[in-house]
Amino acid sequence: MNKYKYILKRELEGYFNSMIAYIFITIFLILENFFFFRTFFINGSLTMRSFFEITPWIFLFFIPSITMRLWAEEKKTGTNELLFTMPISEWDIVIGKFFGALIFIAIAILLTINIPITLLILGNADIGPIIGGYLGLVFVAAAFISVGLFASTTTANQIIAYIVGAVICFLFFMLGQQFIIFNLSASIAKMFTFLSISTHFASISRGVLDFIDIVYYIGFTSIFLWLGYIMIKKRV
Repeated sequence: MNKYKYILKRELEGYFNSMIAYIFITIFLILENFFFFRTFFINGSLTMRSFFEITPWIFLFFIPSITMRLWAEEKKTGTNELLFTMPISEWDIVIGKFFGALIFIAIAILLTINIPITLLILGNADIGPIIGGYLGLVFVAAAFISVGLFASTTTANQIIAYIVGAVICFLFFMLGQQFIIFNLSASIAKMFTFLSISTHFASISRGVLDFIDIVYYIGFTSIFLWLGYIMIKKRV
């Protein structure tokens, strides 16, 4: 077994051997279905636009609550020192914890499959934006998880890790919003728009899979994973 897979398996078992996974997934599904079907029956439109608009906002609150424990808990309980005595590199730890959290969030996303199935049963829903939207959600989740993991490496206090992770995610999500960039110079506005997580998600959720958007998410996620690696390497 690759070394990072040991950490990945350990993280997933940590989620599903406690109530964390079941509480998170239950609340997540209730919120998603409530917000979607509330507007669906009002608008009567066979589209998942409202679903893809609300889900990143739910992620902003929920993903930091999942990631705040990734390293902060290890430091608080002292199990980080145990990990350092094992033949596992700091990068194995980062990658294992990242993919463990990403798979967990992906499972939660997959369980919303009842929504697109309902649309396909009721009529000829456009499958392109649905697939693009779900792919975009995975990218957004990966970006938020990388930020949350980094935040968790900066402190042993999970509450602080949650706040730091949520604030950074919120800032990068809001950067491209019109009310923020409308008064800025063209060059600054363009830079903010490019750096915004929401801008690239909006493009993918329309069913347009642009190479630039993929590179952005891979780059963004890699940078924060690297920052998390640096923090762990320093034994912070």
